[in-house]
Amino acid sequence: MANSGSSHALLDAVRSGASGPELQEIDLPTRFRAAFTRKDEVGIFEGQTDKDVRRSMHVGEVEMPELAPDECVVAVMSAAINFNTVWSAIFEPVPTFAFLEKFGRQGWYGARHDLPYHILGSDGSGVVVRTGAGVKHWKVGDKVVLSPSYVDEEDHGSYDDGMMSETQLAWGFETNFGSLGEYCIVKANQLIRKPAHLTWEEAGSNTLCAATAYRMLVGTHGARMKQGDVVLIWGATGGLGSFATQLVKNGGGIPVGVVSSEEKAEIVRSQGCEHVINRNDLNLGEQGLRHPKAGRMLGEAIRGLVGEDPGIVFEYLGRETFGASVYVAKRGGKIVTCGSSTGYKHEYDNRFLWMRLKSIIGSHGFNYHEAVEVNRLFSLGMIHPTLSSVFPLDEAGEATRAVQTNQHIGKVAVLCGATGEGQGVDDPALREKIGEEKLNLYRR
Repeated sequence: MANSGSSHALLDAVRSGASGPELQEIDLPTRFRAAFTRKDEVGIFEGQTDKDVRRSMHVGEVEMPELAPDECVVAVMSAAINFNTVWSAIFEPVPTFAFLEKFGRQGWYGARHDLPYHILGSDGSGVVVRTGAGVKHWKVGDKVVLSPSYVDEEDHGSYDDGMMSETQLAWGFETNFGSLGEYCIVKANQLIRKPAHLTWEEAGSNTLCAATAYRMLVGTHGARMKQGDVVLIWGATGGLGSFATQLVKNGGGIPVGVVSSEEKAEIVRSQGCEHVINRNDLNLGEQGLRHPKAGRMLGEAIRGLVGEDPGIVFEYLGRETFGASVYVAKRGGKIVTCGSSTGYKHEYDNRFLWMRLKSIIGSHGFNYHEAVEVNRLFSLGMIHPTLSSVFPLDEAGEATRAVQTNQHIGKVAVLCGATGEGQGVDDPALREKIGEEKLNLYRR
């Protein structure tokens, strides 16, 4: 390998559109710039109310790890911030270095990840610049987006469903070498063809949230939404909700979006969601959605819009909303949940679950097939990115802070190897057909 000075040579070649053989001829750098947390800072937020991630996230040079036979090195053009980056940066609910230590006990391939620093990031787009000896279907020069589902293909559970594998990990959260850097290391079964009409920052901001929503609503392991289903979507302009709204509409369902402002309501309507509830209009007082009558009042609002109760409730907020979610679902309805951003311990009246034959479906992440399928919908122009803001790599901490403090809508991107916004489009005709207004709806 060459010295770190070749980092720019390889990145410059990627930026200029060099061919695969040309990229192969340029030395892979031994060091590169990335955003990371440090193990020796795990306790810095102890006893503090505001755990400002800008204190714990650093940008600097890190070592290029050795490549395993089933892995690839990708020159990251753009990455995205997800809430797992916030969790990593505040070292909660457990420091992610505990995940790296556990992974490090699984042989040399795992030991590479157990380092005094953790490179974060679970979404991204870029160009393959190296492939391991065991990689068959990908080659240097391929333009890709990255799936954060890290699955061991030797685990028998992965052949039923990747998410049922006991060894499944969230890349860039439970593994090292994530997307927030000039380069990242991924397994070959994390690679997906980049939608040709999208920019780097648009393409690299979708997979984690969009594929999670796809599994919850459309895939065989979730609610299995059908045409005409009324679907209540909490946080309809959030990272998950913004894609759920599109998937419901695209699949012939009837989305009912819940938002917290009229500005957000207008964005949801522009996505084709006719029925929107501003939660502030429910007049629930200080208790908010934990008010004893919240479910009843929400149910009345939903019926006033669509004339019936929702067959599916798209849940990820948790403690604050879960009681109302169980209440408003129709007889035989489904509450599908993938998270608890407002608290893990839920309270709900179980009578409304068992006596009305409702179901709670736990959903986590997505498998490789689901990630590919949802990116196919992007490639076809059936669903679109929900990118709202873009930061340079040097400001990865600021980007993560925006997500931590909920100062964003949709998705937040970080430019890593790309030198500016708007790069990476290979199908301008499709882009023109779809229209910039749809592609940039969240950036108005």
